[in-house]
Formats: sequence, C-alpha cells, structure tokens
Amino acid sequence: MATPKVCVIIPTLRNANELEIALEGLSNQSWDGPLEVVAVGPTGDPGEAVAVAKGATWVDDKGSRTRADACNVALDAIDCELVLFTDDDVWVPEDWVENLVRWFERDDVAGVGGPNFAPPDQRSTFWQRVIDVTFCSKWVTAGTNYGNRGTEQLTPAEQLPGVNAAYRKSVLDEINGFDKGAIGCEDAMMDYRIEKAGHKLWQDRDAIMWHRRRDPNRVRKQIRNYGLVRILASDIHPGMKSWSHTAVGLFPLLVLAALASFVYGSVNGGIVWPNFWDISLESLPMGLERMMVHLPATLAGLYLGLCWLGAALGTSPSRTPTTVLLAPVMTLLMHWSYGWGVLTAWWRIHISKNAGLQIDDKDRS
Repeated sequence: MATPKVCVIIPTLRNANELEIALEGLSNQSWDGPLEVVAVGPTGDPGEAVAVAKGATWVDDKGSRTRADACNVALDAIDCELVLFTDDDVWVPEDWVENLVRWFERDDVAGVGGPNFAPPDQRSTFWQRVIDVTFCSKWVTAGTNYGNRGTEQLTPAEQLPGVNAAYRKSVLDEINGFDKGAIGCEDAMMDYRIEKAGHKLWQDRDAIMWHRRRDPNRVRKQIRNYGLVRILASDIHPGMKSWSHTAVGLFPLLVLAALASFVYGSVNGGIVWPNFWDISLESLPMGLERMMVHLPATLAGLYLGLCWLGAALGTSPSRTPTTVLLAPVMTLLMHWSYGWGVLTAWWRIHISKNAGLQIDDKDRS
C-alpha cells in the first residue's frame, strides 16, 4: 500500500503525568509517514492540557463510561487508513509505529499486535516486576496474552492486546468498532468479531510495548473483573468460550475443597493443634484420612513447581532469581481472583439472570 496515514488512539482518564510520558514517546517515532496522535477523555480532564501541549489531538469522549465507548468516539472523529491503540501508562519504543505499520503491505493483515512487558528497571516497582513475571509465565498464566511471543517474527493470533495493536480502519468500520458498553475484554470481543468477519490477525514478536503493571491490590481487582467480563463476553459471543476459563473458574472451589480435605484428614487422623508441625504426615494411619491429607499436599507441591518452572521459562525481561521465587505468590492471587470473577459471572448468567457487560467500578466524579 502507499504510505498510509496513521492515527494512534489513547483513551485516558485522570492520568496526565503518565499520559505525558506516552505522548513524549510517540513524538519521537522513527516512522516518517503521516501520524496523528489522538487522546480521548472527558473535557476538563488534566490530560487535555498535556495532550494539546504535546501536539496531540484531544477528543471529548462525550460522557463515555467505558474504554470501548471512548475509543468508538475517537474512531468516529478520525480520518486515516491505519489505527493503532495503546494506553496512557506506557513507555513507547521509538520504532513501535514503524514495526506495526510495515506489515500492512500484506493484504491478509487486518490487524497486528505485539507483546507488552513491564519496564525491567526503576520505572517499575519490585512487585510490579514480579507481577510481570507471573503474567508472562510459560504455562499457568499464558492466557493473559501479555507476554505471548510467537516462534517466528509474524505469527497468526486470535487476540491482540489492547495496549499494543494496529488495525485497518476499514475493517474497524466494517464491524462497527468495539462492543458498545463493554467494560473489560473489549479488545478480545472486537478481535473475535473481526475474525468472524473473515479477516486475519497477526502478532509481531518484536513489536514490544513497555506497559507498567498495577500494584498487587489493584491487579487483584483488575484480574477479578477480567474473569467476570470474559465470561459475560462469552455469553454474548459463544465462540469465545474456552476450557481454560472454566478451569480457572473452578480454582477457588478446588482450593477450598483441598483445605477442607487437609483439615478433616489431619483432625481425624490424630494430628491436632498445637502439635501439628511436630508430627510427620507419614505418621498418619493408612486409610481415608491419610489420603485426604497427602493428596492436597501433593497437589500443592505440584502447583508450586509448575508456577516456578513456568515463571523461569517465561518471556518477561524482569526474570531474576528473586522475582521467579516469588512468582507463585502472585500466580495464586491471580488464579484466585480470576476464578472468583468467573464464578460471579456464572452466578449472574444462570442464577440472578443479570448478564450483560456493565460492571463499571470506576469513580468518575
């Protein structure tokens, strides 16, 4: 294709300091073609003055309560061939736009994205780096899509991360952009509809975006909400259903069942507080009680080993002996939080009959 006009959309809300860093990175791109940067948010947001000062276009989000709706407002306001999406809490590599745009010379590329990692230096706290190692584990949290990297430079993808993705504007117009009202999982739903319309998505393993992770308490809430909206989205788009989401949804129940089994077997096998730690598990009499103690303990050890090995073999540049050692702590937190989100969604769908996509928990006052 001829040199395309490119637009980068950044939804933002009360995050002017980090937005300025993202805009600074976008102002120093190696891409020398037409490039417009659009920040979309409520009029009067502190980010508006920052965007204007950095030469970006500010688009009023028209009272949007979701990232999806704000992005749709921006899509209606721009005129370009290619649209790139990122967030307001990123450090943008200088070759980011160029790395993604180059692939649209191929007619079979409707969208392309890349991995995103927490900055592995002082720009991230220690626990943010541990979280990144957890997100980018080879196995146990690979479904997060944060650190997925293909074996070749360009590989087929089912979903692009919303913080690091580029699309043909004509394709987004064809499917009417993001699902209206979607809070969380909006990128996965849009990608599903793009592929359902017959288009192909790809991943460039080297088009990296540096994306700050949230702190443990905020990431717990983030992952719980993502589990909730992922299942709600699958209820709207059944083709998005996956066995892995169901498996994680059962995780909290399995943990509670394992704890109950361990306690029951210990008490009825003669191991009681305060002498619990003075008695070897092998001292339990053979029978049901011993099995109820040994099985959860064995599974817990296996889980711990998988978490360690997955973190060590993952893709995060923040892998160190210490961050890998502590990764199982965050993995347990992620699985527990995501699982409760899934269980909440199942309750809403099957019990309370209150499905849908509206779970807005942001204070926008």
